[in-house]
Amino acid sequence: MKLSWILWWILNAFWLVIFIAGTIFVWTRSVDDAGITQTYDAKLAAFIVLVIAFLFPFIVQIIWMIINIIVSKNKQPRKYVNH
Repeated sequence: MKLSWILWWILNAFWLVIFIAGTIFVWTRSVDDAGITQTYDAKLAAFIVLVIAFLFPFIVQIIWMIINIIVSKNKQPRKYVNH
């Protein structure tokens, strides 16, 4: 189970770096690939598309975290009382 948590943190760090890089790219470019000058509204629209694109990995990571928590709680040693 510990490996699952390590992989979860590594993938979270990966997605965070990719999201930050995409955000910096969207907000700092002045012209997009089509040659259109990027206004504040165009940058905001591109950022919203980026956020929507990252919703799926976010949901998968949340589900994975919940599974990790449930499995780790079920693996804790149980205390039995001898009568």
